[in-house]
Amino acid sequence: MAANNICILKITSTIFAILILSSNFMITPIKSQEFWREVSMEEMGLKTEKLSHLHFYFHDIVRGQYPTAYRVAESAITNSSATRFGFVEIIDDPLTVGPNISSKTVGRAQGMYASADLNNLGLLMVLNYVFTEGKFNGSTLSILGRNAVYSAVREMPIVGGSGVFRFARGYARASTHEINMQITGVAVVEYNVYVFHY
Repeated sequence: MAANNICILKITSTIFAILILSSNFMITPIKSQEFWREVSMEEMGLKTEKLSHLHFYFHDIVRGQYPTAYRVAESAITNSSATRFGFVEIIDDPLTVGPNISSKTVGRAQGMYASADLNNLGLLMVLNYVFTEGKFNGSTLSILGRNAVYSAVREMPIVGGSGVFRFARGYARASTHEINMQITGVAVVEYNVYVFHY
């Protein structure tokens, strides 16, 4: 009888030990499966925040031998609307140092714009400026905002970036340098971009 009690006690102790150990494994968080954690700026390689000013020209070419903008969608009222409401253009427009298309290319504006205002020509701009020159080569800035095309100066927010521009924020100021959509199908827009980044 005493031998049976000792055997039962050993089995009970073993089961209890297994339960304790398994519950510890279930309670202890596994770092690789955490949803979030705080990180330091040093851990991310972030140093002093700086403000940069970028200046370039955006060339939107909707027709001709080498267009850079293509209409991919339109609404039932696009062709009868004074604001061409509902059209969507996908773009891959060159960004140059000067207003002439033959000046040095520093990047591309890639994304889309769409007519999103029934009463005044206002474009929803969803773009990445993809830089291909100098210290910003391979980095991007992301724009998401309203472009009131007929205003002398328009502001659109910088909502992020990549590469040198990780954690970027700021704004882009656009002003039309030249537009001739009826004959050449080209718009040249001057951009002054002010961006905080690390």
